Amino acid sequence: MSSKAVTDTLKALDERVIEFMNKYALSGLGIGVVQDGKLIYAKGFGTAEASTGRPVTPQTNFRIASISKTFTAIAVMQLWEQGKFKLDDPVNKYLKSYKVLHNDPNAPAVTIRHLLTHTSGIGEMRDMKDLLQGMLMGEREEKKFKQRVPPLAEYYNGVLAPDVYPEKKWAYANNAYATLGQLIEDLSGMPFRDYMVQHVFDVLGMPHSDFTLTERVSEQLAQGYTMKKGKLSFVDYVEFPGHAAGTAMSSVDEMGRYLAALMNGGTNDFGTVIQPETLKKMMTPHYQEHPNLGAMGLGFFLENLDGHQAAWHGGALEGFNSALWVAPDDKLGVFMSANSNTRAIYHFGKDVLRSLIGLPGYEKRLPKPDVAITPHLWKDMVGSYAPYKGFNSNARIWLTYGGEIEIYVDGSKLKMRSLSGPYKKGIELYPVDSKDPLSFENVTDGKLLQLAFQRNAEGFIDHLSISALSFYTFYKIPEKQSLRFGLKVLKTVGMVLGAVLVLRRLFGRKRKK
Repeated sequence: MSSKAVTDTLKALDERVIEFMNKYALSGLGIGVVQDGKLIYAKGFGTAEASTGRPVTPQTNFRIASISKTFTAIAVMQLWEQGKFKLDDPVNKYLKSYKVLHNDPNAPAVTIRHLLTHTSGIGEMRDMKDLLQGMLMGEREEKKFKQRVPPLAEYYNGVLAPDVYPEKKWAYANNAYATLGQLIEDLSGMPFRDYMVQHVFDVLGMPHSDFTLTERVSEQLAQGYTMKKGKLSFVDYVEFPGHAAGTAMSSVDEMGRYLAALMNGGTNDFGTVIQPETLKKMMTPHYQEHPNLGAMGLGFFLENLDGHQAAWHGGALEGFNSALWVAPDDKLGVFMSANSNTRAIYHFGKDVLRSLIGLPGYEKRLPKPDVAITPHLWKDMVGSYAPYKGFNSNARIWLTYGGEIEIYVDGSKLKMRSLSGPYKKGIELYPVDSKDPLSFENVTDGKLLQLAFQRNAEGFIDHLSISALSFYTFYKIPEKQSLRFGLKVLKTVGMVLGAVLVLRRLFGRKRKK
């Protein structure tokens, strides 16, 4: 990091923010930059509420969605510091009103560490019915609870059932963090919201942040919008079970205080929320498929930004997207939140942090001139790859990749393509590590994807892992078992049937004549 990099970044930041907002048609955006524990840049752009013309300011509150999980993780680790539990204890040892139980009675117990790292095997939705309603009918979970939000014990009907065994895969799980909120209640004897206000927000000097819509946040809360048919549409404020997973609201000013604590060992000008060694533990990898890929800490995603360690989290709710990035060793952090939807904000936050550190953008990152390709290995890499079983826990793989990916050779290039999503047309894989010919990267639209093939005990490449802000692992499958092969067969059958119908019509006409 250099002071010049920070100065140059701030000088150009207004224009970069406006360019970003214009590209994604955002109503409003707040952004703050923290250096050495001080908020050195805090601005609002655009409109917080279109009907009144209220502008976004550094005091505007946004629904920061899943960034809530980092606060929840800190609260859990406060209780860990007090000796209330061990990370590898089964969570059921402490839950009082419901249990986390796999349908298989022989399944390993889900631990608190599993919940914190998204390795519990818990799926995307509460059950398959909810998942199918969401994926096929477009019914948003939170819209079911306009009148009343049930307690988790009622919502789960006494049992939250994981989709697969713990540690079989990494799968982002809101229900896992909802359960951590219940754990906080059961261990502390306090309602989750009250605990978070008293032991987290107030300690950090965040009097206008909250997990529920109270007077702390309501006056300055931005209105959420979503783009529909070319128009920004009003999004109703709704809550949902499991506040710990994503209902927090805060502002640039107060998230700046949070960033200050994250880069200073858990302490800011207002107090200490967690001990330095505990925060360091939270920002240490607890799940990582490969050294060249991103990792999962306790509540935080972790990335190596060309030698600079960073922790981050994003947040998405209908009408809102947010990103928090911090490089503790560099004493730099950035928070931004928009009251319109675009997940590109996660990448924008990362780009701004890279600039502050003094790192270049990704535009000229690849190919690496000092790393040679290894085409003699490609034959071992090509093929179809599918995720480990579990439809509910694979929901995001279906949405992002169409359920599987294919590695193939196109001329003189090794490529990857998915059945749907941003990689459907295929992307080139560039080698990036001269010591590890199985590590690759791609940059598409400024977004970095990292991929590592891995060998099994017999030395054969049998799976690959991808890090693209989230983590996914795919296993090699026979071509005839792939969805792509099945679709080709269906297409061929359809063409044959179509030809038969055409011929029948032609011959039928001749007979009539």
